[in-house]
Amino acid sequence: MSTTIAPPTTVPASAAPAQLSKETYKGRIHPDWCPGCGDFSVVAALQAALFELGLPPHQILVVSGIGCSSNLPGYMNTYGLHTLHGRAVAVATGAKLGNHELKVICTGGDGDGYGIGCNHFVHAMRRNVDLTYIVMDNQIYGLTTGQVSPTSVKGMKTKSTPHGSVENPINPIPLAIVGGATYVARAFSGKQKHMVEIFKGAILHKGFALVDVFSPCVTYNKDNTYQWFNPRVKILEEQGHDPSDFHRAIDRGSQWGDEIPIGLFWRRTDLPTLEDLEPVLHDGHGPLAWRKLGLSNEQAQALIEELL
Repeated sequence: MSTTIAPPTTVPASAAPAQLSKETYKGRIHPDWCPGCGDFSVVAALQAALFELGLPPHQILVVSGIGCSSNLPGYMNTYGLHTLHGRAVAVATGAKLGNHELKVICTGGDGDGYGIGCNHFVHAMRRNVDLTYIVMDNQIYGLTTGQVSPTSVKGMKTKSTPHGSVENPINPIPLAIVGGATYVARAFSGKQKHMVEIFKGAILHKGFALVDVFSPCVTYNKDNTYQWFNPRVKILEEQGHDPSDFHRAIDRGSQWGDEIPIGLFWRRTDLPTLEDLEPVLHDGHGPLAWRKLGLSNEQAQALIEELL
């Protein structure tokens, strides 16, 4: 997993589109999630989506926070940053502004993104930062061995709520729609082909794209299992849903019970991104990352010494 982003000049022969394969995007470290974890399906779907889009690895940055799902950048052969709990979206925003030619993908879990990181999540949406945010939503804190999370349903019994949670869960779909996200979708680890298509649409979308993924935790969440989700999830694309219908998108995104929709709820293409509105990114000098700092060696060394 690299934390250094080299300037894209020419595509290396090993990454030429004609030679790309799904294996191209697999990191040297194999995932160590619990057997059966939904996150295996997510990383495979992301690798398949990048392959089908023909995006060379050196043009992609994957940023994560903390949690089981946030190990994902280490399993990818792209640039990657494993950051702090709840800060992945903030770091991803900075990276996108630093080099707006990169495809920036942010990954994390429901606790990381909708709990401690919710503030960054909301403001990145209202700014319409051009990045893709994939949240592996398992309705539990898996890394810390099974406590209630922001998306755990009311009444759920966990290690931190042995008598049942008294809190109402957050619903990220309507939150994202009204918060300013311009591509709002949901996928399910049990339907990988559909997830690949949702990921491809999110990555190609210009603007903030949220993909909330039902990714069951087979170790600590005994309520929201594959067996529980399978009969309930219904694909919006098969039901003729119109993702340009704002009110209908909120209604469908609010559904929870015997039928839970997955797919693309909402998309708009008429809202400028933060990168579009920032004049310094369009002054003809290219990404900020490749510009000269305008500092002498002595000034740069003085700053480094002060920081150290």
